[in-house]
Amino acid sequence: MATKKKTAKKKIAKKKVTKKKSVKKSPKKSAKKTAKKSGATVTLGGNPVSVSGKLPATGKSLPKFSLTTSALQDITNKDVAGKRVIFNIFPSIDTPTCASSTRKFNEIASSLSNTEIYCVSADLPFAQGRFCAAEGLANVKTASSFRSNFGATFGVNLTSSVRKGVMARAVVVADEKGKVLHTELVSEIANEPNYDAAINSLS
Repeated sequence: MATKKKTAKKKIAKKKVTKKKSVKKSPKKSAKKTAKKSGATVTLGGNPVSVSGKLPATGKSLPKFSLTTSALQDITNKDVAGKRVIFNIFPSIDTPTCASSTRKFNEIASSLSNTEIYCVSADLPFAQGRFCAAEGLANVKTASSFRSNFGATFGVNLTSSVRKGVMARAVVVADEKGKVLHTELVSEIANEPNYDAAINSLS
């Protein structure tokens, strides 16, 4: 009888240890870890590319930012206060789609009042200015993120693939008070943004 009681006690003890171990592997903790790692994903030629975060929320104020113009002057939120603003964000001015979007927004800008369009990339300001000068684009403004955390602040840094370190293709539109009216993270980097959606958000 004593032997049977000892065996029963050992079995109960093993069950308690098993329960304690299963408590440590909480599904809630796993969910938290997954949430930290999760982020937006776009494609480049159909291949998935990770993006650092999320675009500014519609209806909220633009996050604090800093960019550098072709004249090497820094601009911040206060420099666009009182004006409607469109940020045309892309990987590099030296790629075909980015060049096309800059030309298209330059065309659109001529018909918009009290609106500034900034073509934003991680290119050096010299390269951006040289492109616009060569193309005769005077209605848009270029702005570089080369010495700021704009990409991280707006959640558009590419964090994987050969283009890691530059920004995704995106559009952010804000009104005179700095309230975000429209955002678009272009799902395929090789595609152009939805120009009509950006412009219609201003009406």
